[in-house]
Amino acid sequence: MNENSEKKLQSKICGITDIKTLKYLINHSYPPSFVGFIVNYKKSKRYLDYKKLKNLLKVKKKKIKFVAVLVKPSNIDLDNIAKLPFDYYQIYDTSPKKIKLIKNKYKKKIIVALTINKKKDVEKYKLYKKISDIFLFDGKGYEKSIAFNHKLINNLKKKIKIMLAGNIKPNDNLKNFVELANFIDISGGLETHGKKDISKINTFLNNIKKVNYEN
Repeated sequence: MNENSEKKLQSKICGITDIKTLKYLINHSYPPSFVGFIVNYKKSKRYLDYKKLKNLLKVKKKKIKFVAVLVKPSNIDLDNIAKLPFDYYQIYDTSPKKIKLIKNKYKKKIIVALTINKKKDVEKYKLYKKISDIFLFDGKGYEKSIAFNHKLINNLKKKIKIMLAGNIKPNDNLKNFVELANFIDISGGLETHGKKDISKINTFLNNIKKVNYEN
């Protein structure tokens, strides 16, 4: 399964910190298309230092795409992870000029992450349209999961590839997102007491499957 799949809705599970959960995702009968890791944002409880990250990523990922989540990455941050097996860099709060330099230097696909509160926040995508492979529209919470008004991105899916995040729950009616987005990104909604919950992950992945395979 990959980002070019014809499936209606694909999934990304973000903020993985332990090998047990990662292996569960990789070996699931309906695995996510993407798995994200918090690389440089130390305010997040899901942040991994380089040593832990390197050890975690030694796993055989099969067809899953690994995503490095980066907030205002420095050159040191980028050089540190350059040899790790990431397929995408998901980047927050960085200028189009710098993201273009990053894409060219490190030869990674790019997810430009935009945090949304008002319509003008959505319109920023136009600045990155020639650079970004996927656009992530997220709430303003960063490490906190905060929703935003999804009506702000109505009809954008016709123009760009959209990944949607922000307080999405595993039991939400995911059919509601099919017209809005190509990918659903979920992290906090899959946790219990701050830790990834296997039962919630399974519910979410099976609900994605239902959206795609059941009439």
